Amino acid sequence: MKKIPKTDQKTRKVTSGPVREKARTMNKIVNAVGKVLKKHGYPGLSIANIATEAKVDRKLIYTYFENLDNLVETFIQKRDYWKTKAKTTITTLLNQDVISQNEMQNLLIGQFDTVMKDEILQRILQWELSEDKDILRKLANSREEIGEQLIQRYEKSFIESNVDIRAVLALQTAGLYYLAMHAQTNGSTFCGLDLNLGVDRERIINALKMILNKTPT
Repeated sequence: MKKIPKTDQKTRKVTSGPVREKARTMNKIVNAVGKVLKKHGYPGLSIANIATEAKVDRKLIYTYFENLDNLVETFIQKRDYWKTKAKTTITTLLNQDVISQNEMQNLLIGQFDTVMKDEILQRILQWELSEDKDILRKLANSREEIGEQLIQRYEKSFIESNVDIRAVLALQTAGLYYLAMHAQTNGSTFCGLDLNLGVDRERIINALKMILNKTPT
């Protein structure tokens, strides 16, 4: 095995340390956005609050992210279901010519489960509905672009059908988002169902499967 010259070893140690430290600091700052969002809501998202939560000098935030919008966008991208937890699945589906009903079911169920469990994601979705901001519109547009590619593959099974599958998916997706946020934020029942109970969550999932399975292709 070829030995690394001592001079090279020193160079690697000197450069890798600061790089790792910068990555750790940036990650700490990004995570602080979520903590501020939970404590103060979106009105409390400020450079000052984030710097305090991350325990860093606010100058570092400007150095690494330039401004608040870039930082918040980085945070949102990191928490978005379509680009994180579902990324591998979506990549696989987009390499297919047709998406099956079962695959679409699993994608929607995964989205529902993620929103139910992720308070920060719930806050982001609520934020999208309450404010007209470029970073939120950018997130929604990006999600819509991915969704369009998936729907195009899924609707190939409905070419001979008179079913408006896009409208069906719109109702299901929006309904799942709302039910998850309602259960976690409001805590009350919806149509007599308590989505905080496993048995009632399972009823929603079974209803979703039934609708898709009985939709004529």
